[in-house]
Amino acid sequence: MLKKLIGGVTTITALSMATAMTPVSAADISSEYKGRTVTILVGYGSGGTYGRTSLLLGEHMDEVIPGKPSMVVQHMPGAGGIKAANFFYNVAPKNGRTLLMPPEMSIVSELLRPKKVKYRCKQMTWLGRVFGQNSTIAVRRDSGVTSMADLKNKKITMASSGKGSPTFLIPATLNALLGTKMKIIKGYKGSRRMQLAMEQGEVHGIALGWTAWISAKPHWFKGMKKGTNNYAIPLVQSGYVKQKGIEHVPLIREFLPNKEDRQVAMMLGSASVLGRGLVLPPGAPKKLVKPLRAAFAKITKNKRFIKDAYKRGLEVNPLTGIEIQKIVNDLMDTPQATVKRARGLIFGKK
Repeated sequence: MLKKLIGGVTTITALSMATAMTPVSAADISSEYKGRTVTILVGYGSGGTYGRTSLLLGEHMDEVIPGKPSMVVQHMPGAGGIKAANFFYNVAPKNGRTLLMPPEMSIVSELLRPKKVKYRCKQMTWLGRVFGQNSTIAVRRDSGVTSMADLKNKKITMASSGKGSPTFLIPATLNALLGTKMKIIKGYKGSRRMQLAMEQGEVHGIALGWTAWISAKPHWFKGMKKGTNNYAIPLVQSGYVKQKGIEHVPLIREFLPNKEDRQVAMMLGSASVLGRGLVLPPGAPKKLVKPLRAAFAKITKNKRFIKDAYKRGLEVNPLTGIEIQKIVNDLMDTPQATVKRARGLIFGKK
């Protein structure tokens, strides 16, 4: 499965280039959006990469959606993004004028917490992704932890937004698989507040997407490859392939000789592929899908959009809606044995 998905990510990059050139068709849908407002629902606060990416899309996508609607961003933080996803799937209007930026752990949360999650990833229509990133555990240098080996011997505290977030799932998984001693403190609203807590000494570290780290606190990691006295140390990353810029940081699976354990790590790594994107809810008019996917693909190739993204400390390495949909469907077919093992390890449930 790992080789299949890694190969798939490589292949679909080439497809993205071709799909992005598809012109946006205004046929039949301008009347759905002209003079209307489109809401982008986000399950996190405004300061982190979810907030900044949603604002970026909100400020640019009106140019390419037929009818040129106004766009607003609505924040609904809670439970690592699950609160907003549940609301979007079950309560929000299904007219195509409410879009969701789904949490990157959408698939993992649905597989591991089916009673808590009230949405179904396969039933949502994925419009595309702006960028993906590997979640990376980083800790303060003065925590006394400078390697994964240290994590097994020294207790440290980690900030988390909730059980549906990588900030919880990744340290919890490492505690279960490797015997690390991370105490997870939940309830922080967004990456900026967690980073502030780390800076103020409330916690020692966080498992955050690398883009969130390097865009908000680049000075914390200055000189890290040379082993200089940088403020924070990246210890391990979750994903299928190593993230550009931290190739020296090991992947979780490198510490897992057991095949079943590597499959659990693989499932967690799905977050690196989903990244930051948009979805339509089930029940939205089917005629909207093709034009909105084309609009998303077009804007992520727009030079002004890309320039604006980098000004905000964001990346642009897009995937199209069709590509993401295939990845989602494949990952949702993760063997039940792997799902049950992961659930038992992380939550102590069968």
